Amino acid sequence: MGITSAIVLFAITWFMTFLIVIPFRVTTQGDAGEIVPGTHAGSPEVHNLGRKAVITTGIAFVIWVITVSVILSGMITIRDLDMFHRMGDGGYYGHER
Repeated sequence: MGITSAIVLFAITWFMTFLIVIPFRVTTQGDAGEIVPGTHAGSPEVHNLGRKAVITTGIAFVIWVITVSVILSGMITIRDLDMFHRMGDGGYYGHER
């Protein structure tokens, strides 16, 4: 795995984790009792995005380390994910050389 692949994998892991973490512990305007005119009652009042970004970085780093370890160890290869046998038995794109 190259450095660019590792960075892209971390970015994808970080954003997926962030999208999971964002909805936790959100105080909506309806919960706070102060609804700004023209907004929905479910709009966030307090969301703490900076703190969630730090938490996301820690969680994503752990997930990234595990993922990179599995990839580099060869425990799971691309051939293990070939459910439809499109890669053949070692030939180039399913064709024998």
